[in-house]
Amino acid sequence: MTKRNVSLIVVGLFIGAAIGGVLGNILGWGLPEGVVKDFFLTSLSLDLGGFSGNEMGVIVLDLKIITLKFGLAMNFNFTSIIGLTSAYYILRYFR
Repeated sequence: MTKRNVSLIVVGLFIGAAIGGVLGNILGWGLPEGVVKDFFLTSLSLDLGGFSGNEMGVIVLDLKIITLKFGLAMNFNFTSIIGLTSAYYILRYFR
């Protein structure tokens, strides 16, 4: 059994979540108003700055010579989770 590169796994999972999120938004736009549309368009937002208490979503490191800003934001909806799990199974079974 060969070991897989970690970057391939991370990129594969990211692509699966992104494709799932796009499909969820397309599906949500095509659905009529109601509970099902709200289910597909409701998302959970995670950002790196929110964990540090910053409202802007970024972490600022001011070193007086250079200022570094770090930010990462992710939005997950139902279909992005399905895309993430699908990518996981594809990466797991197709070596």
